[in-house]
Amino acid sequence: MDSMCLTNGSADILWIAAKWTLHLAAFLMVVYHCLANRKEPAPTVAWIFIAWLFPVLGPLAYLAFGVDRVTYKGFEKHLADQQLLAARKAREHHSLPLAYWRSVHEAVATAAPSAAARKLEKAVDSILPDYPLLGGNRIEPLVTGDEAFPAMLSAIRRANHHIHLQTFMFKNDLSSREFLDALAEKARSGVRVRLMYDRFGSTYAVLGGLFRRYANIPNFSIVGWTQANVLKRQFQINLRNHRKVLVIDGEEAFCGGINIHDQNRTRNGVPPIQDYHFALKGPIVQELQYSFLKDWYFMTEESPDAILTERYFPHIHPAGNAMIRLINSGPSTSEVETIADVFFLALTLAEKSVVAVTPYFVPPRDLLHAFRAAALRGVDVSLVVPSKNNHIYAGLASRALYGDLLKAGVRVFERRPPFMHAKVLLVDETLSIVGTANMDARSLRLNYETNLVVYDDEFHRRMRALASSEIELSDEIGFEEWLARPARQRMMENMCYLMMPVL
Repeated sequence: MDSMCLTNGSADILWIAAKWTLHLAAFLMVVYHCLANRKEPAPTVAWIFIAWLFPVLGPLAYLAFGVDRVTYKGFEKHLADQQLLAARKAREHHSLPLAYWRSVHEAVATAAPSAAARKLEKAVDSILPDYPLLGGNRIEPLVTGDEAFPAMLSAIRRANHHIHLQTFMFKNDLSSREFLDALAEKARSGVRVRLMYDRFGSTYAVLGGLFRRYANIPNFSIVGWTQANVLKRQFQINLRNHRKVLVIDGEEAFCGGINIHDQNRTRNGVPPIQDYHFALKGPIVQELQYSFLKDWYFMTEESPDAILTERYFPHIHPAGNAMIRLINSGPSTSEVETIADVFFLALTLAEKSVVAVTPYFVPPRDLLHAFRAAALRGVDVSLVVPSKNNHIYAGLASRALYGDLLKAGVRVFERRPPFMHAKVLLVDETLSIVGTANMDARSLRLNYETNLVVYDDEFHRRMRALASSEIELSDEIGFEEWLARPARQRMMENMCYLMMPVL
């Protein structure tokens, strides 16, 4: 009996020792991975504690949610971009149109119009050396789909050679079908049409079979953007392509925040979502064309011989006085947090005024500090956000930050319905930053986005007028009012702010 007890006791000790050895090994592996891959201190410490406090479950949770697979997937996109860039450069020596494209960049890149702008451009030059500031452009704001959709459809119907359309969201509705019908008609007439949509953003259209109706049309290629593939054990649904670009014949382009669906146009007297899009002509069209083709090449691997040709990059004449630089951003190595860096630089260089209009304001802490620092040094800073957000949790998380802003002197305005999806940052009298990126962690760290830095006095005045109209339709939030909000609301705001990294 005693020997049996000793045997059982020894087995128990060995089992306990084995469990502790496995737990310690798994814990040390989590610690090693955390320290080998630099992250924010708070989540790193939290994951280390979770791995220690919860044997087996803690390390498994880290494997499922703590390992950063975004960087790896972004690196795949970076490699594809570099492959197409190498193909482009190889053709610059023997292909007249691409040699001309390079000469256009060198000829029209112009010094920015003010000392602060020149400081910003010097910094951006080091971040994006392949995207210079280009002069000779014209840019026109289009407010809501009521203005944007007719202009875009008219351009589509004028196309002679090709149409490239990239958007985040289609829905299975009249507006989406109107665009797809117009594209299909041009494809049947012999125009080459390439359409790219984000599979997550266009979920309703995909499930409703919208794109299947246009399959097998000659000259019409449709591709859904995704970096998730179950067959390849890829589950990265976080990386979404939020760009919205339309290029017609390589000569005119549209870019901005407006998705293609019915809610962006007036219907039965119901006002549309308040949003901005932009019509562009001039050398900047070449940049938007190349931006589209980089994404297209990544998804399709279509031969560079087919897409880097004279017909896609024709001779571009100056079309106006606007100086514009394209700012692409995304998790790929060459573009990571680029738009966030540009926002930060613009805020730190502001001397007189800043107006930020955005549907989602849940920025990283450094960008929040840049807003506060601008106000504290005497810059007139205004933030305009929607009073009722289409994503309730994003609106609540945004309100959790009002206190920091209001104490620093930032004026906060909540725009009354309809929902405002517009995005613009206006600095002093000359700088306008417009495009697709929201001021939240998703747009600045996870999504593929396209913004434009614009220097043009007339365009800036028009954007100031639009921003002023948003403020006139807003209610200003006072600090005392914000402090007096109910405790339940405060808790909901702070709880939603915990989701900031993926909002």
